[in-house]
Amino acid sequence: MATVITNLLSAVPFFGQDLVELIWGGFSVSNATLNRFFSLHFLLPFLLAALVVAHLMALHTHGSNNPNGISSNGDRITMHPYFTFKDLVTIFAFLLALSIIVFFYPNLLGHSDNYIPANPMSTPPSIVPEWYLLPFYAILRSIPNKLLGVIAMFGSLLILLILPLTDLSRIRGSQFRPAMKLALWFFIVNFAILMWIGSQHPESPFVEVGQVATAFYFAWFLIIVPIIGIAENTLMDLATDNN
Repeated sequence: MATVITNLLSAVPFFGQDLVELIWGGFSVSNATLNRFFSLHFLLPFLLAALVVAHLMALHTHGSNNPNGISSNGDRITMHPYFTFKDLVTIFAFLLALSIIVFFYPNLLGHSDNYIPANPMSTPPSIVPEWYLLPFYAILRSIPNKLLGVIAMFGSLLILLILPLTDLSRIRGSQFRPAMKLALWFFIVNFAILMWIGSQHPESPFVEVGQVATAFYFAWFLIIVPIIGIAENTLMDLATDNN
């Protein structure tokens, strides 16, 4: 996987191969590469934990949006203790499911090719990432051009940052928005399809299905969400004018 991941940088024009060799620490995957990847995977959990603490501190200081999407201070709900304990229930349920998989079914979500002993001279033809990376792997493979595929893969994560701008609805929540709820379920089903496509061989019809699912993924953020927001605002204005 070190070879596959680092080779993504080779898609960068002009100095992509130089970046790959810089990360490798040589002209091929070696002991230096493995040491760097091990150090990175050891330090990242601590970095993520620090970001979680910073996030909670920011919420405690500045507050958070109300899930009802209302602006009245009298109807707001404090984060603690209500949402603190509500989130703890979700966290404990996640830890329970994770513990069952880790201790009783450790090979449930693994791919058989991932258990082949590492060989820097040969990469298995059907090796795939872990299950939680499969949707983004499917997006990468759905675009024939290597550079555009890498951009689309990282763009599928960065596009989340524009959601506050593309969601044009006056109501900042989905509890009272049936159209948005339906669109969200379409997005979830499409995400599951991308996860399934990422685990399949890059051949027909999986490539074509992945391309359609990738197009819908980006269209959901750029087209569907704004259209729903505009339609809801228009219907709200019509209803207000009639009253």
